[in-house]
Amino acid sequence: MPAIVIVGAQWGDEGKGKATDLLGSRVDYVVKPNGGNNAGHTVVVGGEKFELKLLPAGILSPNATPVIGNGVVVNLEALFEEIDGLEARGADTSRLRISANAHLVAPYHQTMDKVTERFLGKRAIGTTGRGIGPAYMDKVGRLGIRVQDIFDESILRQKIDGALRQKNELLVKLYNRRSIAVEEIAEYFLSYVERLRPMVVDSTILLNDALDEDKVVLMEGGQATYLDVDHGTYPFVTSSNPTAGGASVGSGIGPTRIRRSIGIVKAYTTRVGAGPFPTELEDKWGEYLQKTGGEFGVNTGRPRRCGWYDAVMARYAARVNGFTDYFLTKLDVLTGIEEIPVCVGYDVDGTLHGQMPMTQTDFHHAEPVYETFSGWEEDITGARTLEDLPENARAYVLALEEMSGAPFSAIGVGPGRDQVIQVRDLIG
Repeated sequence: MPAIVIVGAQWGDEGKGKATDLLGSRVDYVVKPNGGNNAGHTVVVGGEKFELKLLPAGILSPNATPVIGNGVVVNLEALFEEIDGLEARGADTSRLRISANAHLVAPYHQTMDKVTERFLGKRAIGTTGRGIGPAYMDKVGRLGIRVQDIFDESILRQKIDGALRQKNELLVKLYNRRSIAVEEIAEYFLSYVERLRPMVVDSTILLNDALDEDKVVLMEGGQATYLDVDHGTYPFVTSSNPTAGGASVGSGIGPTRIRRSIGIVKAYTTRVGAGPFPTELEDKWGEYLQKTGGEFGVNTGRPRRCGWYDAVMARYAARVNGFTDYFLTKLDVLTGIEEIPVCVGYDVDGTLHGQMPMTQTDFHHAEPVYETFSGWEEDITGARTLEDLPENARAYVLALEEMSGAPFSAIGVGPGRDQVIQVRDLIG
């Protein structure tokens, strides 16, 4: 059975957890291929809200094995806090598996994240301060510590020493901070060895064997397309590749084994942190979307910037991810808005762009060109087919589908697990 990828099509927070959870009861493995505990999902099960950060949303699906892939950077303290929190609420986390090749977030990564953001001042990226970027920097710089390393104390200490030599110079001489001792970090990691050991696997063997056995493997990308370090709004991006191609790299599943690439797109647009945002609303409608949609970060509680749906962004995301389908979320949040604008193009210094501008400068100066659609007043949270939607809501959905670059297979009409209109089968 080929694999399926779920990818955010905007700047994150599109509702990927809901989509993963919806499919979770029908899949055998749910894999997180990138990111760390800087990317959260909110899942509502039986009226109960679960906020997941490092763990795959499939952790709440009784039939699925959740896997943290090799492309993830793992904060062990955050991992076990999250596991303990779920178990205290009755969730079963015993099936969790973690790639031996995943990299670890060390306490010094969090320190470096915070001091460098402060040092950048007005040029700060707006990170979560969780050490994710510095951990990926060490990975690429070949100074990283992987999960497998903590089971060999000698190797672990050597790697910590190598990583700290440069960092201590920066901390002491540039940032006026204390140096960090190798022993301090070694003790931190070694304290997790026994609890972590049963979870660690060769995830590439596990997942490819599953596919050979005709099982369904779902890859759940963290963050989103416009936070991709290559394809996003650089430099206001994350440090990994949360696109469909990155899911292949971060899981060890070859691209020829992926059958479906599903984009998750919100019925409006949000982003957290700094960076350009053409349709951003700094008026009553921005406040309305923020309040009605509950647009506050799962991890940080930071308010999300809100704006109207951007079809130019959707077309770009469909192209770079090769989306076979879109899952439109949070349509219910727009209920009660009399007229709903949709960005169909950009005006950049008098030139109309129907596609993403090539340069960051042009994107930064892009002014949205809007087409306006009539809104609806009716409650749509009980709709389960397109025909159940009010005429204006249905017209809005069909218009977005026409201009977004991929067909809509599902539409979220409320926060609950069952509040979904499924137009096409997302697995078959």
